[in-house]
Amino acid sequence: MPELPEAETIARGLQAFLPGRRIRRVRVVRTDLLEGPEPSFRTGLAGRSWGEVGRRGKNVILGLADRQRLVVNLGMTGRLLPSSTGSPPPESRHPGVVFIHDDDSTLTFDDVRRFGRLTLLGPEGWPAWSRRLGPEPLSSAFTARRLAAILGSSRSPVRSLLLDQRKVAGVGNIYAVEALWAARIHPTTPSNDVAPEGATRLHRALRRILRNAIAARGTTLRDYRTAGGDEGGFGPALMAYGREGEGCRRCKTRLERVVLSGRSAFYCPRCQPVAWAQ
Repeated sequence: MPELPEAETIARGLQAFLPGRRIRRVRVVRTDLLEGPEPSFRTGLAGRSWGEVGRRGKNVILGLADRQRLVVNLGMTGRLLPSSTGSPPPESRHPGVVFIHDDDSTLTFDDVRRFGRLTLLGPEGWPAWSRRLGPEPLSSAFTARRLAAILGSSRSPVRSLLLDQRKVAGVGNIYAVEALWAARIHPTTPSNDVAPEGATRLHRALRRILRNAIAARGTTLRDYRTAGGDEGGFGPALMAYGREGEGCRRCKTRLERVVLSGRSAFYCPRCQPVAWAQ
């Protein structure tokens, strides 16, 4: 599933393509990808021009000139594919929604597994929607002290808390696992057992890893592509995620895997011992 670095990379790519283009019509192929009725979705967008493109959590935010926002949750396999040729690009094999512009360029939301969602929000709906998400981990407001307070409010395993979008926006399993490995914290550690020193290490690791992943344009494990169709380049830098049985790149101990809420977490039993007081 695309996480913060992947959504940020897609948003930056679309920022170079979308702003100023006017939507002539909207073709909805899969109504199950829409939050809300199809007629109001189509009429709410036709004739509008795209504005700034941004991100909130794992979501790509497509601004419109009239202060509406189209929130694109990419789900597991969602992709936003721009094309200047007048038709969806050839890599779009499962188009769900196609935006056709006045200049015949298109933007296609393609989603093979159809877990993605498109939500059109007016100016009055945006603040309430955004408040449902936790703080942005790369914002200046997300300090080590704030992360410590978030951790202290829950007994959930720390890996599970990092995946809770109400607590911290944009972090998914890949970058949670990587940050915990870097901070030497076991994934099953109760969040409120993480000491202030551990919270500081985790804060530093999370921000560094997210920034590095953005610089590498995200991680491609299978489906993710940038807006330009390229794979992300962060995969070779993964220290723990998906490396069960391989040697830890710090101490050479074989990495292990634990399943939490149906999701695998990878860790080093020596560097991240369960009983260590973080």
